[in-house]
Amino acid sequence: MNLINFLQAIGIVLFAFIFQTSLTGINRKITARIQRRRGPVWYQQFLDIFKALTKTSITHGWIYDFGVIMALGGIAATLMMVPIAGFESFPGMDNIFIITYLLAVGMLGMAMSASGSGNPWAAIGVSRALTSMLAYDIPFMLVMIGLIFKFDTASLSNFAALQQTGSIVTWNIIKYPIGGFVALISLQGMLGKKPFDNFIAPAEIASGPMVEYGGKHLGMLFILHELSTFIEVGLIVNIFFGGGPTVIAFLVKYVIVYTLTNMVSQVLARFKVDQMVMFYYKVPLALAFIQGFIIVITNSGGVLWF
Repeated sequence: MNLINFLQAIGIVLFAFIFQTSLTGINRKITARIQRRRGPVWYQQFLDIFKALTKTSITHGWIYDFGVIMALGGIAATLMMVPIAGFESFPGMDNIFIITYLLAVGMLGMAMSASGSGNPWAAIGVSRALTSMLAYDIPFMLVMIGLIFKFDTASLSNFAALQQTGSIVTWNIIKYPIGGFVALISLQGMLGKKPFDNFIAPAEIASGPMVEYGGKHLGMLFILHELSTFIEVGLIVNIFFGGGPTVIAFLVKYVIVYTLTNMVSQVLARFKVDQMVMFYYKVPLALAFIQGFIIVITNSGGVLWF
């Protein structure tokens, strides 16, 4: 690791922020069309972020302030490990377990900061968010353990490379559709999209963890959200859709996965917390066990349709 690696890593973070924020703006237009509205301009998300960063904000103590910095720093560090079309800032550090660990650090920083605000809505939101993580992470990681057993690697770039043979039949979403389905359902929860957005729930708990934030704090959380979205969607693209032999191919797959996730969110109603947990522990968890059992028993690269 040297200065070039760090400069490349910073470049990835800036690129991810610009790309995902632009895509978020475009998807706000798509959402508006689904709801028969005109919607804001595609660059409205940039305006919201930069306006928030120029405003002053109140503080509730050093835990409140430090938690935001810890969350944003943890998410940015995680993003530096995610490969894009085989491009890695820190070769050998794209291990799924490293990325999952660092991602949790960012989320826990957000939880610490929100709890430090003293607002009861924030505490409820944090509780719901941590419960959500426990619900969708277990099925997703079970699927990942099965794939790690099959391919004998935990590297995202290796996962992507093993699927790049010029045919979509080699994509894990085709070869292991049960695990791919579980991963996509888990992605819906990771992104906080309906029906799994109960920890935000503006009409119920006033946006939960974000209820006390404004000004620069809120602007930093907007940035955190865009970066974490890029990480989570990027994981699915690399593991199940073959990554991309080129950056353009990677981004096209990324746009399709994120946009479809957003569109599904617009036509579903929100689950209650207990409904969400019971759903993940019944359907995705059972399917994850089935997929893992099939991989262990067959240990073959054939198409595993049921």
